[in-house]
Amino acid sequence: MSARDELLASPPFALAVAEKSRLLGAALAELTAHHAANCPPFASILAAAGHSPASGIEATPFLPVRLFKELALKSIPDADLFKTLTSSGTTGQVPSRIFLDVGTAQAQARALAAITTSFIGKDRRPMLIIDHPGVVKDRTSFSARGAGILGMMTYGRAHAYALRDGDMALDVEAIRAFADAHRGKPIFAFGFTFMVWKYFLQALEAADITLDFPGSVLIHSGGWKKLEDEAVSNEHFKAVARQRAGFEHVHNFYGMVEQVGSVFMECEAGRLHAPSFADVIIRSPLDWRVLGLGEEGIIQVVSAIPMSYPGHSLLTEDRGILTGEDDCPCGRMGKTFRVLGRIPAAEMRGCSDTHTARAA
Repeated sequence: MSARDELLASPPFALAVAEKSRLLGAALAELTAHHAANCPPFASILAAAGHSPASGIEATPFLPVRLFKELALKSIPDADLFKTLTSSGTTGQVPSRIFLDVGTAQAQARALAAITTSFIGKDRRPMLIIDHPGVVKDRTSFSARGAGILGMMTYGRAHAYALRDGDMALDVEAIRAFADAHRGKPIFAFGFTFMVWKYFLQALEAADITLDFPGSVLIHSGGWKKLEDEAVSNEHFKAVARQRAGFEHVHNFYGMVEQVGSVFMECEAGRLHAPSFADVIIRSPLDWRVLGLGEEGIIQVVSAIPMSYPGHSLLTEDRGILTGEDDCPCGRMGKTFRVLGRIPAAEMRGCSDTHTARAA
């Protein structure tokens, strides 16, 4: 079994630092060699940078995430292309393009399943999707929103959409029918942060509607920039979600279309967690050196999942700090961190930072 296969077969938060470092370092070295041999632009970048083979997580060469907007980076022949993902962005922005073969798509699904069930359990709950049904119509070419929703739908049943297609208005009739059908049962809800806030929670308040889903879980991600501009903190978001919609457990996660599957979920203690098959590194913006606990820098994310494109080590456009490793009160192993916001002058991006009247 390869190091990559061993990581994907392991529980997502069970490996202590020494074992994780050994396996993930080996998997990343294998992926770097694989992509250098199969993706000519990636090989050229490595050669221009003078990269020489090195082991260890922190020694893995990284690409700026913005590069996926500029180049078609893939390590598979066109005949093996299974699905193309595109990032969301404001009007006029060039989206990232992520090329998947069947094997990488399956690995993403396995990884996401392991992480998600760690937080919501293995039983499939009735699921409320806080979006409109049109977002998943084209199943061969997805936006980040569509890919995220379709991925999460696997862990629910009796799916219902909370918003109307077209105008994003609250679908009160559908929500009431869903609530009546599953009254008193814990449900699973998913949506993108800004959309959950603006089109669901604030709409419920405006309509003076209160829902009651005891023991339910809401998972959400993306779009914090707009909420911060409106002075909506994570704590306030959770409080309103609990009071207005009855969600007892609210988990944010950090992730991106360029590394789908390797999501970093917020635990009960409020920390974002790196799973066993992925990791986070904080680098100095001055000289790219690796920073320690509590030092603010630029977030680099690594993942053992991407085989069809060279997305295994990416420098993001976000700032963050490490908050610990193998010491979280929730009992999960791995590094924990906090996202502080975008790099100054970086373009706004993310699944729910943007929405127009005809979002897709």
